[in-house]
Amino acid sequence: MPLPAEFHDIAKRVNNWGRWGQADEIGTLNLVTDEVVRAAAAEVRTGRRVPLALPLKQDGVQSGMIPGRINPLHSMVQINQQIFGPDTVACSDDAVTMGLQAATHWDALTHVSHSGRLYNGRPADTITAHGGAEFSGIDKAPYVVSRGVLLDVAAAKGVDRLPGDHAVTPQDLDEAAEFGHVEVRPGDIVLVRTGQVQVYLAGDKHAYGYPSPGLSVRTPEWFHAHDVAAVANDTLTFEVFPPEIENLWLPVHALDLVEMGMLQGQNWNLESLSTACGEERRYTFLLSAMPEPFQGATGTPVAPVAVL
Repeated sequence: MPLPAEFHDIAKRVNNWGRWGQADEIGTLNLVTDEVVRAAAAEVRTGRRVPLALPLKQDGVQSGMIPGRINPLHSMVQINQQIFGPDTVACSDDAVTMGLQAATHWDALTHVSHSGRLYNGRPADTITAHGGAEFSGIDKAPYVVSRGVLLDVAAAKGVDRLPGDHAVTPQDLDEAAEFGHVEVRPGDIVLVRTGQVQVYLAGDKHAYGYPSPGLSVRTPEWFHAHDVAAVANDTLTFEVFPPEIENLWLPVHALDLVEMGMLQGQNWNLESLSTACGEERRYTFLLSAMPEPFQGATGTPVAPVAVL
């Protein structure tokens, strides 16, 4: 089914192709300048550190809904082995097989395509089975450190968790910014809390994935207008699921990644951060969310840390 005219209209309004040159491969990360990072460092006041990653484990968030995206399979390849001979230092080593987007992760700009194109107009067939992503793989985003802003949509509405059919709108984002007394600035990394990760933490991975609150197809224009560098949230699907427009699957992915060139992250645990921000009475912080540099990969695990 062709993408509707409504989608293409939004795509034109948020498109960043050529904004940083035809050779650009990092999109809105260009907005994270040295000046932005210096200002972000000034957000550290107490030194309180809040980890935002879910554990990497075999009984993880993946339920089989997304083909091939397996939870981590961890194995020991040597245990207390004296590899240099008897009575020498003994070593233990591990190996893991997993989907790179299995748990808390960033989507690279090449994670989705539409109409045969990737970010900056590159052909989708530049992703190959053996080489991965020729352009804009996650290895092209060598650092993701900036001012983080928590838009706690659930808390702003006075609930622990948004309903499963709630599409987070630009108005919701404005209300959450007002709730946190924050102004989103160019180069910020925005974290949107719905509370949905509580379902997984309570032990129901199927209900965590479906139905799920998430971002509305209207939100990319909000992020574009605010020159946001990256966005992450606490859901499996990132956008509301099932979709708000019937049979229009993953439109927010396509608008964020392909049209804007903006990293997006999923399965971030924002519960402790919500508590910490409420206690500190501020919703901005230094955020370090470094991608693992898998060459040509379309996503990566990440272990983000917010420092207040």
